[in-house]
Amino acid sequence: MSSKTIPRSSARFILFFFLSLITNGQAVDFHVKRYGARANGNSDDSQAIMKAWKEACMSPKPSKVLIPGGKYMVGSMSFEGPCMAPSINVHVEGTLQAPASIQSMKSQDSWIVFKYINGLTLSGSGTFDGRGSIAWKQNQCASSGKCSSLPISLRFTSLNNTLIRDITSTDSKFFHMNVINCRNLTLQNINVDAPGDSLNTDGIHIGRSIGVNIINTRIETGDDCVSIGDGSQKINVEKVTCGPGHGISIGSLGKYENEQPVSGITVKNCTISNTMFGVRIKTWPASTKGIATNMQFDGIVMNNVGTPILIDQQYCPYGVCKHKIPSRVEISDVAFKNIRGTSTTQVALKLVCSRGIPCKNVKLSNINLKYRGTNGSAISECANVKPVVSGHVVPPACTRAFAA
Repeated sequence: MSSKTIPRSSARFILFFFLSLITNGQAVDFHVKRYGARANGNSDDSQAIMKAWKEACMSPKPSKVLIPGGKYMVGSMSFEGPCMAPSINVHVEGTLQAPASIQSMKSQDSWIVFKYINGLTLSGSGTFDGRGSIAWKQNQCASSGKCSSLPISLRFTSLNNTLIRDITSTDSKFFHMNVINCRNLTLQNINVDAPGDSLNTDGIHIGRSIGVNIINTRIETGDDCVSIGDGSQKINVEKVTCGPGHGISIGSLGKYENEQPVSGITVKNCTISNTMFGVRIKTWPASTKGIATNMQFDGIVMNNVGTPILIDQQYCPYGVCKHKIPSRVEISDVAFKNIRGTSTTQVALKLVCSRGIPCKNVKLSNINLKYRGTNGSAISECANVKPVVSGHVVPPACTRAFAA
């Protein structure tokens, strides 16, 4: 059988074609030091990084903003689209340091913002250092409930098809990461670090977003490791190590008008250690109307946790609430299953639902929680709920029932 040879001109064309495909597919690098970044920990490198971003965003090819090793002192920065680049990667290997003083920041509600971008990747082994220790001392949130003047370290707003991986956020002045109005966003191999006494330093907060995944992430902080606000749908939290902090929370819900429903939440195969709470759903008394449904907590290990399982529809962190008016957030279709470990309080399982709209279809399955104290065994408390029990449940469901 004879073989046909390809003409030399055709072979050159095919080679050129494939080389063109490879070249067009490779990201164009925008190295911040070429734009004047000094990475000495003293000079303000904000403008240099923003220049690199703007050119990368306007590139017609996939682009990459490279922030190599070193210390970059930066003020408030906004990585804003929409971009011409079909995909864009901000790759951080160095440490970005925020100003220690809030007053020296252009925006006092955020430090670094990513918004209106499609196809963003934020990657690298770098660190975002919020330098929050001074701000924590100035934080009046616990006494007044007024927290809006404190900057969030990383805001992700109106992003589509986003991957955030391998980065570290440390010592945020307020929330570490805030995910709002995003679609199809994954946070993977993230590290969050702040001391347990740092006020309101939620690790990752999600609101009004669809299709968010938090995977293989370690969070040590002073508030909720993960908090899920109104409008969150199809949220998956998996293989997260949490603690210290306040655990993994849905809510608080019902504080504001026109809150959107929460649905399709899965918290799976997580380990929670040395926290105030484990997994919880929290809504305000005298709340606005709301819906929270289809929520599953599965395969959770609790180590030395204050209240491992909690539904709290009387959530009132600042002590000024209209407790006589029940919450109007309707909670339904909740499953707590395959949860085991130790509680530092005797009430290891607490379900306090609204007397105005009792919880519906709450399931407890294969739970084994032991009280670490010496005075008695673990118990459970229930109000305005009749959970469906299956498998082995310790403590037995609703050891104490009371009116709330």
